[in-house]
Order: sequence, then structure tokens, then C-alpha cells
Amino acid sequence: MHDGCSGKFDDGMQVLAKLRMMGFSKQAMPFPMTFTCKECGEEITMTTFEYECPHCGMIYAVTPCHAFDVENILAAGKAKK
Repeated sequence: MHDGCSGKFDDGMQVLAKLRMMGFSKQAMPFPMTFTCKECGEEITMTTFEYECPHCGMIYAVTPCHAFDVENILAAGKAKK
């Protein structure tokens, strides 16, 4: 289902599932966003709509419609290794 830019998400896992379903997860963001990882505290620069922290493996997600503000980026859990 596609809700356009009006879709609401309860958590990062929902955002991640939507990105993967729509095929956007590996696409480049309009511009990179730098922020502090909530898990390890390292500064990271997110370059794709789905991004894994290179320091600890925490996955972050943001929809293309909301990729204009770092506040919209949500943690979606750690990558399974």
C-alpha cells in the first residue's frame, strides 16, 4: 500500500519495512544527514534511506518524503550478523 507523503509510522521498523517494500532502501538520499548514533554515540553520516551505523550496526531509516530533516530519521534495530 502506498500512502504518499501522508503515511504515519509508529517506529523505525515500520519505516524500514515500507522502504524495502517500495524498493527505496538502498537509494541515495537527496543530501547526506549527519547525526549521533543513538546506540554507540558516534557521529555518522546517512547517505541512503536505509543506513547501517558502521560502528555498531544500528539500522536507521527515513522515507523519501521525510528525508529533509534529521528529526525524521528513526532507529530500526541492529543488523543481524
